[in-house]
Amino acid sequence: MRTQIFLASTLYGAATLAAALDAGSFEPADRRLLLVTNNAATPETTTPLDRMAGFERLRGRFDRVLSWNDAIRPFHPAGWSPRADDVPLWERHLRLLWGLGEPHQDTVELVVESLQVNPALALTQLFPESPVDVYADGLMSYGPTRNKLDPLVGTRVRRVLHLDLLPGLRPLLLTEFNVAAEVVPTEAFTAVLAELAKDAPPALTATVGARPVLLLGQYLSALNILTGEEEEQLHVRMLRGAAALGHRRVVFKPHPVAPARFSRALEKEAGELGVELTVLDTPVLAEVLYGQLRPALVVGCFSTALMTAAALYGLPVARSGTGQLLERLTPYQNSNRIPVTLIDALLPDIGDPAAVESWSPAEAGRVTEEITELVRTVGFCMQAQIYPALRADAERYLSGKLTDHTWRYFKRRRLTALALPGAVPSQLAFLPRNPVVRRVARRARAIKRGARR
Repeated sequence: MRTQIFLASTLYGAATLAAALDAGSFEPADRRLLLVTNNAATPETTTPLDRMAGFERLRGRFDRVLSWNDAIRPFHPAGWSPRADDVPLWERHLRLLWGLGEPHQDTVELVVESLQVNPALALTQLFPESPVDVYADGLMSYGPTRNKLDPLVGTRVRRVLHLDLLPGLRPLLLTEFNVAAEVVPTEAFTAVLAELAKDAPPALTATVGARPVLLLGQYLSALNILTGEEEEQLHVRMLRGAAALGHRRVVFKPHPVAPARFSRALEKEAGELGVELTVLDTPVLAEVLYGQLRPALVVGCFSTALMTAAALYGLPVARSGTGQLLERLTPYQNSNRIPVTLIDALLPDIGDPAAVESWSPAEAGRVTEEITELVRTVGFCMQAQIYPALRADAERYLSGKLTDHTWRYFKRRRLTALALPGAVPSQLAFLPRNPVVRRVARRARAIKRGARR
């Protein structure tokens, strides 16, 4: 027997898996099981993806739908992983619970997202002999692996499946294990989204009208990147930018768990600007709205949905707040840094009307050599220990292409820690590599830590 287990936490992820299956990206199997996980802070109060509108159109591609939350209850999916000594017991328990055969009778193959963290990491640990495929979670796949993976996990990964949101840019994710990247065909993905659109609220188009501006909320305050007030102002700036461009019909798609006050602040601003604002009160994929509403403009911060709008639907897009986020993201290794960098470098700012009006969706797909070099350099600065082979590329980029604009993607303190060009003025460039200076610096840090105690 061959059983394939597909782990998914979002409808977007399940749609990606469905597209890969439709495109023949997986070998035939005796059983295909979809394992649904709800990673929300309070799963009991949020809707799991298998109860969302449109999911029934995906269900037929799988033989059974299982719940990871139920399997490990009362533990939380994002916080639980098995103790090493308990792995054999857990594997046996799950095989009995899900009707799988013994290891020598039933070969299990795993397909997971976000392998670096739980629940994907926990699942791969519980089936230690299973080969693993990873499907990428948006723009983060173009960045480095978030954490250093145990080779017993990383060496089992066969490939990274990803949408071709930036043609020509190869994902950096898991390349430390020489994992190959494989594209999920765009046509298959958009066909799946067209299926999901059939279950979208039919009254929306009639209520809003054609070609509104679509604002995308992300709930960044929940990630401790912005405060609640700052995020409200971010949405307000999006609305003001749309109004400055002459748009008078706007749809706001809040994050499913964002507080209602975000919408109220926008409604007040819309009234003052004379803009007709519609706030979506039911969870729906942004990509479904693209097909249904054909927005005149899509505005967001650094959501992957901005790139799908441009790359897959040919819609004009604009960004807002990326400069602020590049300053705020901490530590430098924060996995959101690559998505923010890409959106900032490739898309126009909503606060620059001339740039927005002159920008074409085709530009999002023009990944220049300079963008590739930028991503590899930022990736090295984020995870230098995982990707030491990128040091020469990073030094070359930082030596010749640090300008007033590109400095926004780097931190002098991080460059100093890695002894990279740009860390200190050129006349003092020898200092970071000087062994005497480094010994003194280590001694000073030790004294500082001792004083704190």
